[in-house]
Amino acid sequence: MERDNASAAPALPWWRYGHVWLIIAGPAIVVVAGFVTLALALRSPDPLVAQDYYRQGIEINKTLAEQSAKALLPAMQGRNHAASPAPATEPAPAPTPAPTPAR
Repeated sequence: MERDNASAAPALPWWRYGHVWLIIAGPAIVVVAGFVTLALALRSPDPLVAQDYYRQGIEINKTLAEQSAKALLPAMQGRNHAASPAPATEPAPAPTPAPTPAR
């Protein structure tokens, strides 16, 4: 039995199939993204870290703590005033009667 070559569809080249391009697109996008990342890294280098970065951080924290304490001072005073008991006062001494003139 011979096959009829006229009825069979001709074979298409590989680049004419869509799924081939779908498979190639993934790695191609990754390569392009890698080059974009490389260009960004070369164009804008990271800033240098100061040699005394730890001391600078401690100073920043102290400054922020002072600012925070100053900002909360009225609230803290109000809270402490509301929570504190009334001051204990001694009773006032009884008034002494005025001396009566002698008759």
